Amino acid sequence: MSGREPGTLGEWLSAGGPEGDVVMSTRIRLARNVADYPFLGRIDERRKAALEHSLREKLGACLDAPVYHDLEAATPVDRQCLVEGHVISRDLAQGRGARGVAVGPGGVLSVMVNEEDHLRVQVLRAGLAPDEAWAEILAADRRLEGAIDFAFSPELGYLTACPTNVGTGMRVSVMLHLPALVWTKQVDKVLHAVSKINLAVRGFYGEGTQALGDFYQISNQATLGRTEEDTLRAVADYVPHIVAFERNWRRKLLAEHRAGIEDRIWRAYGMLERARLLTSEEAMEYLSALRVGVDLGLIGGVTLAAVNELFILTQPAHLQKLAGRELDTPARDEHRAAFVRGKLARLN
Repeated sequence: MSGREPGTLGEWLSAGGPEGDVVMSTRIRLARNVADYPFLGRIDERRKAALEHSLREKLGACLDAPVYHDLEAATPVDRQCLVEGHVISRDLAQGRGARGVAVGPGGVLSVMVNEEDHLRVQVLRAGLAPDEAWAEILAADRRLEGAIDFAFSPELGYLTACPTNVGTGMRVSVMLHLPALVWTKQVDKVLHAVSKINLAVRGFYGEGTQALGDFYQISNQATLGRTEEDTLRAVADYVPHIVAFERNWRRKLLAEHRAGIEDRIWRAYGMLERARLLTSEEAMEYLSALRVGVDLGLIGGVTLAAVNELFILTQPAHLQKLAGRELDTPARDEHRAAFVRGKLARLN
């Protein structure tokens, strides 16, 4: 293991994108399968390995200077680092057999190989940037389609392992930081409204995960019978309403309950600055409050980008990479606290 910061901190953590105070990132993912191979649920290990080898070579030729991670050969900590950095899914990390991921410069573009589908192409951008992300993933998809014969039906569109992805194979997901709505118990109203317009709500690491640190992912559910533009607009047109709702509650809390909101933020900052033991859940909770404090101008010397990076660097696998060794849970809690103290000290 390396003692340096892991190379999984993508551009999406920069906080430089549109609406970056509330919108952490925009992700677009395309599911694709190779026409001459069975879906992964029916493929044997020999053909799966041949598919992975073929796709690895083609990705190297089609993409701009990708780094390919062989996940069958990778250590559990290295695989988990890629999950924590939102480069790969938990399913790919926990899978078996030949599989991998190609990652472009800055981690903006990545392509998972042999996850649920043969290929999962992903673009991850900072802030609310659906049009920019779509332009980038469309260009990558066209390059790949020039080299790979994808499974496609004139009636149904792209064929995928899961029927819910058939059609465009496209998922648009926006990660939102909604602490004011959580603190005021308004978030359920938002989630209920989202479900009524056929959008899905997921946690920090996507499907099947919890909303850690007051982060929620909003994404489309349907792909069949919709164009890519329909899917983009369904998400992009609704998210600004949530952003405005969160901002209004932040201002309302500051105007009407200033002492209470300042106390909450400064208590969190004090714990991060002084604690000797810090669990993952505590770090996410306190960093969430710190992020609001930075946005509201209550905390100086700390940037949103620095807080964003701490959300990832304090996760278990990243801590172990930084330490250069495996750590059990008590040791991680101690190392996490020391790491955060050191980071904050250097920022001030």
